[in-house]
Amino acid sequence: MIEIAAAEVVLPDRVLGPGTVVIDGDRILEVRERAEATPAGRCIVPGFIDVHVHGVEGADTLDGGDVVRRIARRLPRFGVTAFCPTTVACTPEALRAMLADLRAARMDRGESASRVLPAHLESNFINPEFRGAQPLGCLRSPTGPWQKGAFTGADILAEIAAARPDVGILTLAPELDGAIQLIRDLVSHGHQVSLGHSGATYEEALAGIAAGARHATHLFNRMTPFTHRAPGLTGAVLDHPDVIVEVVCDGVHVHPAGIRLALAAKGASGVMAITDGTAGSGLPQGSFATLGGSRITVRDVAYLDDGTIAGSVLTMDQAFRMLVRTAGVDLVTAVQMCATTPARALGLGGLGVLAAGMFADLVVLDDDLRVIQTYIGGRLVWG
Repeated sequence: MIEIAAAEVVLPDRVLGPGTVVIDGDRILEVRERAEATPAGRCIVPGFIDVHVHGVEGADTLDGGDVVRRIARRLPRFGVTAFCPTTVACTPEALRAMLADLRAARMDRGESASRVLPAHLESNFINPEFRGAQPLGCLRSPTGPWQKGAFTGADILAEIAAARPDVGILTLAPELDGAIQLIRDLVSHGHQVSLGHSGATYEEALAGIAAGARHATHLFNRMTPFTHRAPGLTGAVLDHPDVIVEVVCDGVHVHPAGIRLALAAKGASGVMAITDGTAGSGLPQGSFATLGGSRITVRDVAYLDDGTIAGSVLTMDQAFRMLVRTAGVDLVTAVQMCATTPARALGLGGLGVLAAGMFADLVVLDDDLRVIQTYIGGRLVWG
């Protein structure tokens, strides 16, 4: 049995302080108040869950080999206890290799590694005009006439069908030919569909939601913006109560005021903090890395050589600090965004909350909200 004490323990509805989390095996036995004082500033939060992360510290999910396991071993230092390995659009062969790597990592992630969740495919089925850093040569329509290159959209869907348990979220643009039927098919097979990289109108976005899409990929970025006469995809996902939106919380992709507006529209139960982190995350400024084989440079965000923004260089502990220190979000709300809401959105029972009976995935932070220790299933994996 392990007891971890802190000046503050962040619960689903309040901050308990001072408090103690008692761990028995891989579960939380109880969370209780304590009378004696503890070191000022120390707090305990649920482990962070990143549903959109391409890589970290020089490793990209499409590098091949055992890269998913390497990423899983590097993320606990940033407070991440579970993550969805995320890809950019790629060839069927690259997708097959990545999903095989993910499958192996889920079976044998090791004792000092984050939980590996099913993949998030920031997929081939997006709007070329809203692709951002996605490789144009890999984009396909589910049924449309603009098939180019050595493979088709059907080839990508065949790889997904062959690895259903390993694919969790798939980002697509609902306005593409055949996209609505594809959303229905993916949802019927247990996948979660996220709307993004899209030029959808408000009406096209609502059609995607009616077909079963329940997520939105990096809100405000690479989607039709909100205007008062044409709400676009942004307006549709902010307005619809069943959609949970991702927000890149680095202060660059979305201004702090934009984060507060998203929270005002949807509440913390409707907003997930993500990193959209790349292999440049955790590297010094000016470093080079890759995203799906393309070179990126680490600055305030990641950039392709042509200056296109290519994801972030953010880590989840930085996202949590940004929410609290810069956006002015309270600790309970920040925890909901970084842990509770992602767990609920993915159907991860037992994760995302500090409470008796839940898995003992938690992070101990210092008074600057920097990671001191990370526990996964009751084991100290970093610190």
